[in-house]
Amino acid sequence: MDYPEHGEVLKDTSRCAHLRAQLKLCLLETDCCKKEKITPRECLRSRHPSVPDECYTYMQTLFDCKHSMLDGRRRFRGIKG
Repeated sequence: MDYPEHGEVLKDTSRCAHLRAQLKLCLLETDCCKKEKITPRECLRSRHPSVPDECYTYMQTLFDCKHSMLDGRRRFRGIKG
């Protein structure tokens, strides 16, 4: 997957790699990571006020993607909803 606005191409070609990259970019743009020098993981865990809801949506979508890779029934039945 290409990210032309950042001039980068993902080396990781796994199914959920693009979601992980989106979450990373979202978190690195927050004041929590930029000004306070806190790791992205800690920003998510502490529910820092500078982290937008969009990042939490990416986090949940990434979780669902990883879970779908492990759940054998979901591979055949598809995602609900």
